[in-house]
Amino acid sequence: MPSPSQRLALCASCLAQLIVVLDVSVVNVALPSIQVDLGLGRVSASWVAMAYSLGFAGLLLVGARLADVVGVARLLAWSVFAFALASLVGGLATEGWVLISARAAQGIAAAAVSPATFTLLTITYSQGTERTRAIAIWTAVSLAGGGLGNIASGILTEFISWRATLLINLPIGAGVIISAFVLHRRAVDRRASGRIDLIGAILTSAAFACATYALSVAGEPTLSAAAIAAGSVAVVLFVLLVMQQRRTLEKLVPDDLVGDRVIVLGNIATALTGACFQIALWYFLTYRFQTRFDFSPTQAGVAFVPLTVIMLVVNLWVTPRLMKRRAPRSLVAAGAAIAVPGLIWLAAFDEGALAITVLVPTVVVGIGGGLVNTPLATLVTAGVRPEHAGAASGLMNTAKQFGGAIGVAVASAGTVITGADRIAFLVMAVAVLAVLAMAAAIKVDRDGFPRETTPPAKT
Repeated sequence: MPSPSQRLALCASCLAQLIVVLDVSVVNVALPSIQVDLGLGRVSASWVAMAYSLGFAGLLLVGARLADVVGVARLLAWSVFAFALASLVGGLATEGWVLISARAAQGIAAAAVSPATFTLLTITYSQGTERTRAIAIWTAVSLAGGGLGNIASGILTEFISWRATLLINLPIGAGVIISAFVLHRRAVDRRASGRIDLIGAILTSAAFACATYALSVAGEPTLSAAAIAAGSVAVVLFVLLVMQQRRTLEKLVPDDLVGDRVIVLGNIATALTGACFQIALWYFLTYRFQTRFDFSPTQAGVAFVPLTVIMLVVNLWVTPRLMKRRAPRSLVAAGAAIAVPGLIWLAAFDEGALAITVLVPTVVVGIGGGLVNTPLATLVTAGVRPEHAGAASGLMNTAKQFGGAIGVAVASAGTVITGADRIAFLVMAVAVLAVLAMAAAIKVDRDGFPRETTPPAKT
């Protein structure tokens, strides 16, 4: 039975993760209204969404390392406060540049919030059934965030104002901040000795920010000189980062994690899964709803309900029960095997009734996605020492974000070339199919569980 501190940690983690994930997608449906209200051009409006992603992805590893050094509950409180303050500024903005700057500040704060939420779970729940259940709930919030963001954005924009999509973060953030300070006073924090390597932090942030920008525009019909330059700079910075990290004593990703085969393969699988479930699936389904079926923003948001619900049900109630009896890698493989036919179905049938072209296949995809994500999160954090919990969480979140960016970039480029969205779903199918190969490559002991993972208690 979870203790009061564990329940409070779970509540704070899920609420904080919810606002982080919601803000990835919540402004998307609101962008036309924002553009008209603030007098933004098309390019400037796109930066309202892109600024958040750049700040978020660019600082994830640094934010995760901060959780290990300064304490996760303290970091969660202050980073959520910064996130809420940026949301307030953005929600009251009367100029486009103010809103874009606020969105960038939100992303920077989110880079500390997101890994802190997961780290808080791994240090308050010991390995076993209770941690699996907590991770399943946290994962369900992460998975549902894309769908909930589209629904909330449509409803808030249509019936209140686009500003409400940002201001809604204030009451949620207040609850998280209070909870985090309570947890800090209960001595939940476990700080590791050491410091943040400033040079490594700068190289990491710049490299990931440049890479994120280059990937975000890779699907455009013509690549701009700025995008090509950003990609080239990212490659150079990544090379310098690898060289610098080999020499420094304060590594952003500890050697224990880099040398762990299960964690490495699990994060590759996480990136491949993110190529489908992080952004691309929601993005291209939104496009299909609003172009093929002429849905309004609210109708498009509501159309995500079946997919969102089935993922929640499988992730919250089915997967934790199966993990008591099956190895995580087996569930990863099973979920991928189920999701792939659904994605191929979406690619094969792009014309016809809504039930045939979208609803039935997305239910299949939702079942597969609900089975994959919690076992993957368990694999990449099992056996990690408490002082490296933040780094492990940051590595997982970075894999998700860049897997999502790569998935959208490749799928968008394919859609531009072919003129149809079916290629996008085929790209997602190939990515998820590759997850099967990653699952097969994870070494297991004779009981079928990863060597670094303690087998769940059998019932």
